[in-house]
Amino acid sequence: MSYKLAVCDDSQTDSSYISTLVTDWALLNGHLIKINTFPSAEAFLFHYADEKDYDILMLDIKMDRMDGMELAKKIRKSNTTIQIIFITGFPDFMAEGYEVCALHYLMKPVSPDKLYATLERAVKNLAKKEKTLQVVFDRQTDFIPLSEILYIESQKQYVIIHTTENKYRMKCSLTEIMDELNEYFFKCQRSFIVNLFYVAKIKADCVILKDGEEVPISRGMSEIIAKMVIKLF
Repeated sequence: MSYKLAVCDDSQTDSSYISTLVTDWALLNGHLIKINTFPSAEAFLFHYADEKDYDILMLDIKMDRMDGMELAKKIRKSNTTIQIIFITGFPDFMAEGYEVCALHYLMKPVSPDKLYATLERAVKNLAKKEKTLQVVFDRQTDFIPLSEILYIESQKQYVIIHTTENKYRMKCSLTEIMDELNEYFFKCQRSFIVNLFYVAKIKADCVILKDGEEVPISRGMSEIIAKMVIKLF
């Protein structure tokens, strides 16, 4: 799985240490993770105005000007999914954490084992809340997690949804289905949408997925896809 995580701490030393632990956890568990660090709550809010797709937010509580608790309250007003983890040297704020549905408090210096266990809880919660695609086929309806979709192809008035386990044929257009997807999906050719998470190699006329399957792309699209993969992951 792929996750986007922010570390907000006015101590550069603590921020770097936490980022290293998170990177180690991701490698151990086969996750792709993108980490952005912020030296203040204000810096994160400025960035968050344009990028609201964070999965996990790791917050120091005691920071200059706006503290981590105040930031968490602002984020929670519009985002109930993001997993908030407080990392602090001050246990006095734990009661307030219930107001923002904080996942956990970790005391500094952070234990790697405790951080890993907390991150595992976070990804389990995210899986429960993961966005799904409603697929209607053969007079039945399934809800497929977007993370399980490899690519989607158009065949006349139908689309074929290729997942890690099955294929689904549904009557609709690529334009209609694109509106139901997230930023990891890219229309790489007139008749194909690919999940960039599964792209293993990019060639001039196709992308090769992690399972070895090839998905055609339009001429000149390889460079664009490469830039998008770098930006997302």
